[in-house]
Amino acid sequence: MFENLNWWEIGALLMLALLIFGERLPKVLGDGLRMLRGLRNMAQNATSDLSRELGTDIQLEDLHPKAFIRKHLLSEEDEQALRKPLQSLFDDVKQDLNGVKTELSEVASAADFKNGPAVKSSAPAESSQPARRYDLDAT
Repeated sequence: MFENLNWWEIGALLMLALLIFGERLPKVLGDGLRMLRGLRNMAQNATSDLSRELGTDIQLEDLHPKAFIRKHLLSEEDEQALRKPLQSLFDDVKQDLNGVKTELSEVASAADFKNGPAVKSSAPAESSQPARRYDLDAT
């Protein structure tokens, strides 16, 4: 729940809560925890009522429409039959994208003027002029 907050931010929030609620802070925390327990009990009662009405063992995670259809309407064979054409399509697209990624990395490494080989000048090979390097950032 608080994975995005560090200890300083949690401390600052606690100090802010203490300033806002003052002496009532323990009562407010108790009321909040009681409300959380009540909500958890209501969710458990609702899932148990739903399980009893449907005649199956159902969990809260099973109420997601995809999970519900997968668990209660499709057999294993039906699910595999639905996945097979999509899996081959996914594998083809993945292979194509890996090929494009490889080609793009080759083009990027060939276009890297700073770290790549120097661009040869148009002067003849017998010339004593050194090869010119072009710096694109110099403009």
